[in-house]
Amino acid sequence: MDRDRFPVDEWRLVEKKFSLDDVGVTETMFALGNGYLGLRGNHPEGRHAHEHGTFINGFHEVFPIRHAEQAYGFAEVGQTIINAPDAKVMRVYVDDEPLSFDLADVREYERVLDMRTGVLTRRLRWMTPSGKDVVIEADRMVSFEEKHLAIMRVTVTVLNADAPVTIACQLINRQDGEDVYGGKAPGGGKAGFDPRKAERISERVLQPQEYWQDGGRSALSYRVSASGMTLSLVADHLIETDNEYSARTSIEPDIAKNVFRVQAKAGVPITVTKLVSYHTSRGVPARELVDRGRRTLDRVEAEGVQEQYDRQAAWMAAFWERSDVVIGGHPDLQQATRWCLFQLAQAAARADGQGVPAKGVSGSGYSGHYFWDTEIYVLPFLIYSSPLWARNALRMRYLMLPAARKRAGQLNEAGALFPWRTINGEEASAYYAAGTAQYHINADVSFALGKYVRATGDDEFLYREGVDIAVETARLWSTLGFWRFNEDGAPEVFHIHGVTGPDEYTTVVNDNLFTNVMARYNLRFAARVVTEMAERAPEEYALMVERLGLGAEEAEGWDAAAEAMHIPYSEGLGIHPQDAVFLEREVWDLESTPPEQRPLLLHFHPLVIYRYQVLKQADVVLALYLQGNHFTDEEKLADFEYYDPLTTGDSTLSAVVQAILAAEVGYQDLALEYFSQSIFVDLGDLHHNAADGVHVASAGGVWTALVAGFGGMRDHWGELSFDPRLPADWPSLSFPLQWHGTSLHIEITKDALTVTAGAGDAVAFLVRGTGYEVAGGGSVTVPLDGQGPVLSGRPTLSDIGETLREDGTLLSASVPITTATTTIPVITGAVPIVDAAHREEHGNLGIDS
Repeated sequence: MDRDRFPVDEWRLVEKKFSLDDVGVTETMFALGNGYLGLRGNHPEGRHAHEHGTFINGFHEVFPIRHAEQAYGFAEVGQTIINAPDAKVMRVYVDDEPLSFDLADVREYERVLDMRTGVLTRRLRWMTPSGKDVVIEADRMVSFEEKHLAIMRVTVTVLNADAPVTIACQLINRQDGEDVYGGKAPGGGKAGFDPRKAERISERVLQPQEYWQDGGRSALSYRVSASGMTLSLVADHLIETDNEYSARTSIEPDIAKNVFRVQAKAGVPITVTKLVSYHTSRGVPARELVDRGRRTLDRVEAEGVQEQYDRQAAWMAAFWERSDVVIGGHPDLQQATRWCLFQLAQAAARADGQGVPAKGVSGSGYSGHYFWDTEIYVLPFLIYSSPLWARNALRMRYLMLPAARKRAGQLNEAGALFPWRTINGEEASAYYAAGTAQYHINADVSFALGKYVRATGDDEFLYREGVDIAVETARLWSTLGFWRFNEDGAPEVFHIHGVTGPDEYTTVVNDNLFTNVMARYNLRFAARVVTEMAERAPEEYALMVERLGLGAEEAEGWDAAAEAMHIPYSEGLGIHPQDAVFLEREVWDLESTPPEQRPLLLHFHPLVIYRYQVLKQADVVLALYLQGNHFTDEEKLADFEYYDPLTTGDSTLSAVVQAILAAEVGYQDLALEYFSQSIFVDLGDLHHNAADGVHVASAGGVWTALVAGFGGMRDHWGELSFDPRLPADWPSLSFPLQWHGTSLHIEITKDALTVTAGAGDAVAFLVRGTGYEVAGGGSVTVPLDGQGPVLSGRPTLSDIGETLREDGTLLSASVPITTATTTIPVITGAVPIVDAAHREEHGNLGIDS
């Protein structure tokens, strides 16, 4: 980051200089949201934006997916988030001259996102062409307490003269219409190829319903053309000034204006406050939503505007008390960590019955879809800091079960199959190979459910709703997988074929290790839950059996399949193959791949990528972390050293997992390098797409990298344990955890780990295999002998050395070179796979050609 422009501040993100060159990135950096409503960090002038974005979680349009060649079971209906009407515009004119950053003489500028208060502020001094010295102060807040509320304020003071000042407030439907400056609406036109961006719809999306003005109050409302969802936007405009002023209004279906004309005296401020309420529904008439918006604003005005800011600050204080991770001696990392944690609150806090989109409510990237990212990367933070938010996110999956059952039936399977990407519960991925085939989503959801129940003890949710998820996902594995029998006809090994793991550069394979390991967990978890229910909660068990039609032998069958699950392993290489044929592929020489050809998915046809040993993101390595109790230390090290040089990091989900495993196996400097990459994914725009919105899963992964990677926290078998890996130049690391209703505070130094408990039950935990217990209100300090193994450098392709495949052939690395007519694999010499001794014995093998 440019630290002259964005100075280090542990609690604030501060911008000291304005630039038009990266407005998309700064719109993301300074976005506000509460999990339901999100406002991009656009300036109130309403110009010079990458995306004038206002997004509401789950508010979407649907459209038919046009396949070039149709096949049975392909996803048929796409979904994309809608850019909701924009209420951010509060345009200032002095002497009828507008403030416009491309022309204005701005003498002072500061924009601040204060993460302690949850408020965005901006202050600037503007010298107008006629010599007026004007100070403009603005602030913006999306309330966490009032889910449907946003507040915007602008204060204008002309310091050195009397002058006419106009503050023009607008509500604009940018999705379909043009603003007062013209220009095409964001919904129109064609987007360049990038599967990470939102789909575009050229037809009108928002159909106007009721719209009106009454004094300072304006209302717009709409029905979505195809999805049938409805929305209302109601705004009040309050002015405070000792100057003379007049107010004028106008209303059209796609734009409402509230304009204040002020005869400003020198030094006499003008403050306009805009109170905005958004309400949405899957089908309630728009008029009803308008009434809800009116009630929201009536209540807020009765309580007072300042009360909303006070409640926001109190809410944030409580959030940080249970969420803040403190890194000793590194204020730059501290600032970035808190920004990431704040993004998780903005993405999940008031998502309530909705999911957590990949971009939260900060942008249109990934079309506002929910992915498996939520369960694996976001829910751990929610579970251990704000369990209610985690429960709400899991309930979203429970509510999706009817659609998931239907989808499983379409794919000729039992139980339920959760969609790879969705908003409304239906599969929205048009590319099945990297979408539908990611059956591991089922196990990811069940894994998160199990983690939530282990950490909270919330058996009530598990027995009432969660068990349905466990049972229906296990049923899918029991039919998707199949048995191989021995010569006596007895079942011997359980296989799962035709799936895609987390690595989307390797698709539709047999026995993907991650899928098999996670499916094994899913099957065991479901069997254990129904067995325990029968013993501990017979009434709930009986209701579940009736509700789901559970057969008497199903749980036993799940256990048998789990025990017989095929876990690929190569004796020759001493590693776990990513899938049944992964090791038969050629190795992609990433070290010799030009930077301009990254990410690979934007420069190579999928079939080219699929022929190689190359990973978009951690796959086997992710399994080593999530199911680490099923792998030995030696296996983890061998697998990490093999797969790390093959992993491109083209996915923002990868660096955090690599950081965790690098720390665990001993590559501590490399772990810190990966952590630094993940923590600045958006703040440093490292993947060049931060303009599309916050990478919420990466932000969640930052918490996991800190707590599980450097803090060494695990919860295998429902046991809380620690094996710290504190980086050499970090004096300390501390973080809070919630465990079965007891608040814990963990502090790690080079020599000791201290666990301090709040009021509540005693908590048992392990430190490097030794058991301890901390009483409620007590503290326990455990001495540490070092920070685990330490390995220098990083694994490279050359470390594979004299490696032979199972068939006796040598591994070789190459890079496909694209010419005008074809793609040619060129064997490279920059990173030798075989050493000189092998060349002498077997010949050059073309390695140096």
